[in-house]
Amino acid sequence: MNTVEVSTDVRVPPAEAYAFVADFPRYAKYSEYLQSVTQHGNGGAGTEYELTFAWWKLTHAVRSRVTDTDEPERIDWKLVDGIDAHGRWEVAETDDGSRVTFVVTYDTDSARGALDLPRLVSLDWVVERVVDKVVEEGERVVERVVADLEGERRPVELTVETH
Repeated sequence: MNTVEVSTDVRVPPAEAYAFVADFPRYAKYSEYLQSVTQHGNGGAGTEYELTFAWWKLTHAVRSRVTDTDEPERIDWKLVDGIDAHGRWEVAETDDGSRVTFVVTYDTDSARGALDLPRLVSLDWVVERVVDKVVEEGERVVERVVADLEGERRPVELTVETH
């Protein structure tokens, strides 16, 4: 299993940051690769989201389920079909507002049967390119989210850890 953690600071109180990350359908407007998000439920534990991604010649839909919430500090989720992945959103109070952290743990091998890759395209090739795109996309999305939360654009610093 691999884990990626991405975090940044925002200048809003934890409750406001939590409400923002809990609004999953809003994410599609920030992302170049997330085409749509369809919500099934009220947003709490048990709510499922269908997320459709498109990149290069690939389009893939995944379904995630909120498994637990601890407002305004944590939202736990897992994918319920195909790829073995789970994670959480964490919101922690800081001196200037909040630190928001996104954590995902995934099994690359589980994607082999879940993705319909074009002939002669290896999963290893796709994974190698997707990791760079995920970091690039994360930076773009976080900058847009911070601008909406704080009311103006500013450079943001992302901390990215992998293990």
